[in-house]
Amino acid sequence: MTALSFEPIRLEQQGDYAQKLAATPLVPSDYSFTNLWGWAEEYDLEWAWSDGLVWIRQQQPFLAYWAPMGDWNAAAWPSLLDGFELGTRFIRVPEKLQANWLAQYSKNLTVNETRGQWDYVYLASDLINLSGNRYHKKKNLVNQFKRKYAHTYLPMNAEMVAKALEMQSSWCIWRDCEADESLAAENRVIERILDRWEALDGLTGGAVLVADQLACYTIAEAMADNQLVIHFEKGDPEFKGSYQAISQLFLAHEAQGDTYVNREQDLGNAGLRKAKMSYHPVDFIRKNEVLLG
Repeated sequence: MTALSFEPIRLEQQGDYAQKLAATPLVPSDYSFTNLWGWAEEYDLEWAWSDGLVWIRQQQPFLAYWAPMGDWNAAAWPSLLDGFELGTRFIRVPEKLQANWLAQYSKNLTVNETRGQWDYVYLASDLINLSGNRYHKKKNLVNQFKRKYAHTYLPMNAEMVAKALEMQSSWCIWRDCEADESLAAENRVIERILDRWEALDGLTGGAVLVADQLACYTIAEAMADNQLVIHFEKGDPEFKGSYQAISQLFLAHEAQGDTYVNREQDLGNAGLRKAKMSYHPVDFIRKNEVLLG
């Protein structure tokens, strides 16, 4: 294995990274360029390009490696993994890669399930139509929003980005982000992404205006395998049903019915897990921790 030389994740490299993602058999939401670049400062993320793969390392809040991106089937895993010390911690490792390692690597690997890192996957048609009793409450909230507020849906553009930045600032005051580091970190990432909206490839999004006031918005990213990742959704608490409305309206305007919608992880948060399960995922992208030795 070639010695790894880690460097900061730079915006100028997104095209080269896209080629590596295209060769990767399965790409969870964590590994989109927008996610890596957007969260780089929060996790102190770096990457190294070696042996046909992109190796990713975080240094905060603890040192760990993520799954490498590239053609997993062409990689010589025994020699590559031997390049790491015993006890090295890999996190967010998709089960497909985990199985590859277990099949090829003769030395000891310990796999620890990390349920909080699993991506939730839905059918866009389910989230657009909200059919049946299981979606009854959500459909009611969407319909109430549409009836109560004279609204306009717009795709994300420069004007909507400016409004989203304003709303995000107000949202953070309402939620007291200064008292919650996880919300403060998310706010910094959202601002970073919105500030460079035009420079980030594959980004999409939508916004709903009531009169001239932004009621809700979403930031998403088109990925391979007909997958649409929802990175962020925000609603103004003044408008009842805003979260349900932006989810339904964005997908109805921007997604085909056979699209898979990836709504990312719940991070072990009980409230987030309940909310994500309430939309009835059709599958998960399972990612776990793997320890060498």
